[in-house]
Amino acid sequence: MNPKYLYRTLRFLLVVGVVVFSLLAFFYVSKVTYPFLIAIAIAFMINPLVNFFEKKAKMPRALAVVVALIILIAVFAGLVTLLVAEVVSGANYLAKVVPQHLDTLINYIETYFTAQIIPLYNQLSSMFKQLGTGQQDTIISNIQNVGKTIGSTVGDFIKNLFGNIPNFFSWIPNAATVLIFSLLATFFISKDWHRFTAMGGRLLPKKAQTSGRTVFIDLKKALFGFIKAQLTLISITTVIILIGLLILRVDYAITIALLTGIVDIIPYLGTGAVFVPWIIYEAIGGNMGLAIGLGILYIIVLVQRQVMEPKILSSSIGLDPLATLIALFVGFKLFGFLGLIIGPVTLVIINTLYRAHVFHDLWTYIKGKEA
Repeated sequence: MNPKYLYRTLRFLLVVGVVVFSLLAFFYVSKVTYPFLIAIAIAFMINPLVNFFEKKAKMPRALAVVVALIILIAVFAGLVTLLVAEVVSGANYLAKVVPQHLDTLINYIETYFTAQIIPLYNQLSSMFKQLGTGQQDTIISNIQNVGKTIGSTVGDFIKNLFGNIPNFFSWIPNAATVLIFSLLATFFISKDWHRFTAMGGRLLPKKAQTSGRTVFIDLKKALFGFIKAQLTLISITTVIILIGLLILRVDYAITIALLTGIVDIIPYLGTGAVFVPWIIYEAIGGNMGLAIGLGILYIIVLVQRQVMEPKILSSSIGLDPLATLIALFVGFKLFGFLGLIIGPVTLVIINTLYRAHVFHDLWTYIKGKEA
């Protein structure tokens, strides 16, 4: 075998091994260091605000970090308070309205059961009695198997539900501990941000510094662009829902629109978590006009989300619309609704590494010096 190709193969395997080892090491190390990874992310996000206070307001770096963290916590607490207030307001409204609708639903079920189910049962019972003994035994056996399956499924669900309650309460102290460590680490990392960046500059080679700087700038742009895109999509969804609910003359339209807009960002839920049960309830309750109106509004929200998401994401994070659409589809197929986030993020990382000539440098290393 030609030594040149042998060396290239060995260098290729070395690169693959280093990449795989780095990914595995990051995966396992992150399990015990994730509070500090969260702290790095928070410090990175508040760094522009800290620099502003430090330079414009002439604050010491430590005081600027404290003020930025207080503002961040205050904004988060304010949003949570607003959300809780809206939920309490909506709950009070539902406490007044739901009993009336529940009576209507019960009356509808009673009427339907009397008019449809009982005659159907009598008809099936007469047909069952006309069957042979073997056929009757087969049907009874199948019904028993279905009942056992449903019973075991419901039993497992209830068992898992109540079994996870202690896990939830045990998670609360852990979450509080993680929050405290993350905030403390954020303070120290942000306070010494310039020292850490200078230390990294001394440790890394010149070539790695140049590539790393390019990757850092592009990822920073993509991160804030991604956040901006998601906020834009949520805002558009909220406005469309608000306009639709006002046209349908639904009470508490602003509260419902805000809550639905927030739910829209949650994977596996989306606006369907609000609209689908609502539409079914209104249809069963006999309010077909509102059910049809909500269905049309839901379709409009779904269509605009699918149409606008690739365009807004591509313009916000600097990617080609077709590549973004492909990343969304592939991510959805591989990871479900969570892939709608993983896909574009992966595409951003690949594009950033390409622009930083990382792939070119690796290929040059694999090829080696030409004879």
